[in-house]
Amino acid sequence: MADTEHKVKEPLFHIAKRSSIVWWKAWLIRLGAILLALIVSGLVSFLLTKENPLRIYAVMIDGAFGTKRRLWSLGQNIAMLLCVSVAVAPAFKMKFWNIGAEGQVLAGGLASAACMILLGDSLPNPVLLLIMIVASIGAGALWGVIPAIFKARWNTNETLFTLMMNYIAIQLVSFFVYKFSVPKGSGQVGIINRTSHAGWLPVYFDMEYLLNIVVVLMITFVVYVYLNQTKHGYEISVVGESENTARYVGISVKKVIIRTMLVSGAICGMAGLLLVAGTDHTISRDTASGRGFTAIMVAWMAKFNPFFMILTSFLIVFLEKGATEISTEFGLNESFSEIITGIILFFIIGCEFFIQYSVKFRKKEVA
Repeated sequence: MADTEHKVKEPLFHIAKRSSIVWWKAWLIRLGAILLALIVSGLVSFLLTKENPLRIYAVMIDGAFGTKRRLWSLGQNIAMLLCVSVAVAPAFKMKFWNIGAEGQVLAGGLASAACMILLGDSLPNPVLLLIMIVASIGAGALWGVIPAIFKARWNTNETLFTLMMNYIAIQLVSFFVYKFSVPKGSGQVGIINRTSHAGWLPVYFDMEYLLNIVVVLMITFVVYVYLNQTKHGYEISVVGESENTARYVGISVKKVIIRTMLVSGAICGMAGLLLVAGTDHTISRDTASGRGFTAIMVAWMAKFNPFFMILTSFLIVFLEKGATEISTEFGLNESFSEIITGIILFFIIGCEFFIQYSVKFRKKEVA
């Protein structure tokens, strides 16, 4: 019986992974995604509010940059999100999925608040601040290293472990907020040391958040050097690429996991200190405000480059501030601002697909 030949038809298009892409092409794709996101957001806003999209974008800009106070608030929020993003970067570069930054920030913030409440009346402010720095960094590092030890020793699932640590931290904060509440039993701590300002970070040049921003920029620079110019950073990269390769070249994977999570948790603890002592001057279960989860997206979008995280942190905070101002200006509820933010982030995250992959169409057959 003669074999029947069946010609397999090539699909109209297929997806192929890019070997590499020039950096400027990657940023052109990102800029195009942002432009398209703004167009779609403007259309959705017009359909819901019947307002000119240009006026809506003007309101967004005004919400972020309209006054000096708004500008400094924008800088403060960028700095805090950047700090947590930089903190999770070493762990994620190592492919240790640290979902527990929220809890690590709360642990550091709780340690700072406890020092302010218990020691504020008995120690000079410089000494108190020094103790707060050590306590907050230690608490954050402890909260980060616990799941790292279990991962290194017994290969537990770090995603679930760090996630569960968040809930423990939230409940611990809730317990101590009730214990420290003023008046007793109110469930709120209120402004700690309102009159004495004991444990508050100093204000320079009448700029309330300047020290926070400067400290975070210093941390960002140090982490960049740590990841790119040190032996520890090299070991993190090797472990992230392949644990077997790391073991083959003599790197102790267990040691790298524990050490990296100590660093990651310590920076999160520092973020907790800056939030409690430099921003809110109080503690609550909402002190971290979801930054631990948003930071994952910021770090991933920046490819774990601390300097690029400055841009991605700015973008996220600007969108949140602007979208909230739109809701206030046009009398809409908070869901509208979340819709706009979600649309823009969808396009920004989605564009990474086209940076990593290319779409190849079927070539025309030559007769």
